[in-house]
This record gives sequence, structure tokens and C-alpha cells, in this order.
Amino acid sequence: MSELLLKSGLSYLLGSLIGSLIVGRLCGGVDIRTLGSGNAGGTNALRTQGKGFAVWVLCIDIGKGWIATRVIAPLNIPGIPVASPELREWLVTACGIAVILGHVYPLWFGFRGGKGVATLIGVLLGVEPLLLLFMLLTWLVLVLLAGFIGLASITAALALPAYIALSGHEPRQPLLVFGLFVALLVAFTHRANISRMLSGTEPRSRLWLFRRRHS
Repeated sequence: MSELLLKSGLSYLLGSLIGSLIVGRLCGGVDIRTLGSGNAGGTNALRTQGKGFAVWVLCIDIGKGWIATRVIAPLNIPGIPVASPELREWLVTACGIAVILGHVYPLWFGFRGGKGVATLIGVLLGVEPLLLLFMLLTWLVLVLLAGFIGLASITAALALPAYIALSGHEPRQPLLVFGLFVALLVAFTHRANISRMLSGTEPRSRLWLFRRRHS
């Protein structure tokens, strides 16, 4: 149990390093939580600070999800008793959940973070890239059809438990718990987007690839 708790705690602290707020401080003290939608995630960073800023934000937020699942979870820590085989099955998913919670409710930044989608991408990249591919395809289709990044993120997250169930990837139970947790959390963190979509005030977005070039 001590290994599971320690690694989950380390993953949470890692998740609390918010990419947009770190890059903002390095770029003259910009706090994007006071700009645009007020969210500390990559989408608001793109809309308010531009592509270069947003790319660095995504690198940090995706990278910490990967580190939590591929580096921290399997790490051998001297002096810490190894968890039982049953608990070790939960290490990767526990670290994945913890790093996402750290991003959404960061200790270092007053518990006001992002919505967790970029960090989820990093977690899935570390857990099972095929699940990430399915989720990204769902996201892409929804963005192209509807133009709402928030709606696409919610739908892709809600589809994740189904993808996990169909993939047969092991350990099955921990991954299903992870998928259900992520679906509920992403829907919750996007509740403002849902409200704006219902009221007709949510901005539509076009992917860079499909934007027309002006002569």
C-alpha cells in the first residue's frame, strides 16, 4: 500500500505543474486564468497567447501524464516495500488518475488548473497508445463535424470506457475504473462549455490544417 500511495502522491505533485502557468511566468508573468475563458489549459492558451505558447503548454501537460505512467509507476524506489501483485495492477492507473487530478486541482497554483484533457493524452500514451488513437479519432471527427473543441473532448472521454472494454487490454478492471473516472471528470470540468453550448455562446474552432489561407 505504501508504494501505491507514494507513487500516487508523486504523480499528483507532478500533475500540479501546470504548463500554461509555468510558460506564462517565463513569458513575463502571464496568467491565462485571467484571460479568455479563464481556463489554464491548452485551448485557452492557444486562443489568448498563440500557437508557440500553446505548443509548449501541451508538451508540458502531455509529458507529465506520460512520465507518471511510464516512469513513476514502474520505478523501483529504495526503502519502499514493493506492493502485492494485486495492488501493483493498480499502480499505472492510480498514477494516471493522480496526475490528472493534479492538473485539474494543482497544489502549486491554488487548486485552479486545466480540464485534464492534455494530461489524459499523455497518460494514455504511456498506458496504451491504441486507446489514445481511438480517442483522438473520435475527437477529430467531432471537431470537424461540430466545431466545438469542448464537445469533442467530452465525447472522446465518454467513449473511452467503451474503447477499453472492447480492446481487452489488461489489467481490465483497473483500466475500466480509470476510463469511467476520466469520463466523469472531463464531463465535469467542461460543465461551463456545456452551459455555453446550450446558450449558444460557445465559440466554434477550426483546426489549423483546414483553415483557408488568405492571399
